[in-house]
Amino acid sequence: MKTTLVLLPNLLDESLSHEAFLPGNINETVNNLDGLIAESEKGGRKFLMRFTYEEGKTFRDVPIHLLNEHSDTEDVDDLVHMLNNGGKWGLISDCGLPCIADPGSQLVARMQQKRAEIEVVPGPSSIIMALMLSGIPSQSFSFNGYLPKKPEQIKPAILQHQKNSSNQKQTQIYIEAPYRSKKTLQYLISYLAPDTELCVAWNLTLKNQGVATKTVGQWKGTHLPDINKTPAVFLFRAAPHKAKKTLDKQRKKGRFYDQRKKRRRKMGAHN
Repeated sequence: MKTTLVLLPNLLDESLSHEAFLPGNINETVNNLDGLIAESEKGGRKFLMRFTYEEGKTFRDVPIHLLNEHSDTEDVDDLVHMLNNGGKWGLISDCGLPCIADPGSQLVARMQQKRAEIEVVPGPSSIIMALMLSGIPSQSFSFNGYLPKKPEQIKPAILQHQKNSSNQKQTQIYIEAPYRSKKTLQYLISYLAPDTELCVAWNLTLKNQGVATKTVGQWKGTHLPDINKTPAVFLFRAAPHKAKKTLDKQRKKGRFYDQRKKRRRKMGAHN
């Protein structure tokens, strides 16, 4: 029996109606699933409750297996073994797209090795939406996931990403747990250079959605948005690295090298 793994989108906020944000064929796709892999039983059931089913079947009849941040290698092995028995299984994240800052990527990698059929159903991504809305150049960007949890590691991480942004002309992107959103914005404003462009996008797809892009210097002089316990995406782009002039104001043998003295020495030799 053929095995198919379907990567399903979820809403960015469970209060929303799926008709407005998920593709029209998703109800049919969910109806054809033999089971669902989710981060939690509760989250999986809420997702399944959104859809209608054929007569005699309800959302309670769809088996759910878990894959989340607490899953280890043995848990992934068990899922792979189960999927190898065949059938069509869906994979969802709590919100947005699976496998993006999500443990689902481990399962996808293993199923690719097994040459299973893997399908993708498109849907909302807070990362891409924030990038589109920020006004910050997006030709090159790096998604860095979450900032370190240990306070002593936060500043070095931000400064390293700022250096990468400057040297590579690259936009840097973070997400964060809602309860850390306010603190994350404060960290970025504190540690980034004043001329760095910084954007915060919050409550994306909701009616109270907000997006603000300013230089860090401007952020320091304004009232910060109230994003306490609010889902948010953070983006910044540092000013490009300025190449140093190779013949002006450089040191030679540990001493300042003055081009004017060199010219005077040449003129004295000709005289």
